[in-house]
Amino acid sequence: MNLLESLRARRLLAIVRGSDPDASLRAVRTLVSQGVSLVEISLSGRDALDVIAAARAELGPEAPLGAGTVLTAEDATAAHAAGADFLVTPGLGAGLDEAHRLGLPTLAGALTPSEIIAARSAGATAIKIFPADAMGGPRYLRALRGPFPGVPLVPVGGVDAEAARAYLEAGAVAVGVGSPLLGDAADGGALDTLAERAGTYLRLTEEASA
Repeated sequence: MNLLESLRARRLLAIVRGSDPDASLRAVRTLVSQGVSLVEISLSGRDALDVIAAARAELGPEAPLGAGTVLTAEDATAAHAAGADFLVTPGLGAGLDEAHRLGLPTLAGALTPSEIIAARSAGATAIKIFPADAMGGPRYLRALRGPFPGVPLVPVGGVDAEAARAYLEAGAVAVGVGSPLLGDAADGGALDTLAERAGTYLRLTEEASA
């Protein structure tokens, strides 16, 4: 898949991390049915590899599906085997290196300018600014655009709807959203409210792209 093209086109990456595998799969299904087609399933969720495999079987081979919280080479290999076609890491390290070896596009976590440079040198497709809210939010991302005007930046961490709009206006190629979007849906919570939140995020990404 072309991860960068998907990020630019969709501008929203949903992050599913749940304590209930069945609920996590239902959350993925709900997101996709609402039009949120770029989804990451975090390996820190319960039975995440099984959720990835089940989601891949449902969505088919062409749908973009990622694995998040990839820390080790073993994580990268297992996620790829389960059906993930892109990987997301919280930082630099063996997970990113193995993803590059496997030829998988990667959204690699970085926070400082030095880490961004290192992530790009290691083969990252795009940079996950994480935790984005710890460094001043949209103002910090805007500052990073100065030395890195051509680097695709995706803020993750505390991205509520208001912050998502501000990040996109500040030059983010996309935003990654976990709990502000998912709520407790991946733990067995209501799916109708997840669908409503998905609609809110989709509307603001469409407005930001207009």
